Amino acid sequence: MLKEEDKTKKEPVDFAVTARKYKTLLTRKYKERKPWTTPSPYEIYSYIPGTVIRILVDEGDKAKEGDTLLILEAMKMQNRVEIPFSARIKKINIKEGDRIPKDFLMIELESIEK
Repeated sequence: MLKEEDKTKKEPVDFAVTARKYKTLLTRKYKERKPWTTPSPYEIYSYIPGTVIRILVDEGDKAKEGDTLLILEAMKMQNRVEIPFSARIKKINIKEGDRIPKDFLMIELESIEK
């Protein structure tokens, strides 16, 4: 949350585009945005909100690249969520019938080499 003094202070911020310098005011939406973090390849998040129709793997299973992990229904379409590389299913954070939002951590993976 922004401090009260930050909400009222409107100072231009410097930025450069192709060696030309400009000044602009930052919007409240920009200041309150969610910070970007490097995504982990071992976490499968929902890319759209929807309902989990079917889970095709169990915890501890080994899955090969391209295997379908689950089916997520959104807007009357069934979307197959596939594993991007071979790995072991470490934890499943959903169950069939769950309604999940966008960016929800559905499945955690671990390396097979362990």
